[in-house]
Amino acid sequence: MSSPLGTQVSQHVTVRFFASARAATGMDEVRLELPPLASIADALQQVTAAPGQPLEQVLSRCSFLVNAVSTTDRATELSDGDVIDVMPPFAGG
Repeated sequence: MSSPLGTQVSQHVTVRFFASARAATGMDEVRLELPPLASIADALQQVTAAPGQPLEQVLSRCSFLVNAVSTTDRATELSDGDVIDVMPPFAGG
């Protein structure tokens, strides 16, 4: 949403959950409204604030993709329309 002067007052991001993160939330994805200059940490805080979400323990082991770019830095700033993929460690071989 923009103010009459063109200054963005909120941004929308999509958080997608995979593997154990999906199991912990019971959701494939969630769309969030965040303030400008919000970070991955801000988005995760909003998600984990939902009652009954056992996600915090899972998140401590996750990495993230922001628009398909890998990061472990939760301070990464987000922009309107960004997509965050929550990627728990995967087993395989």
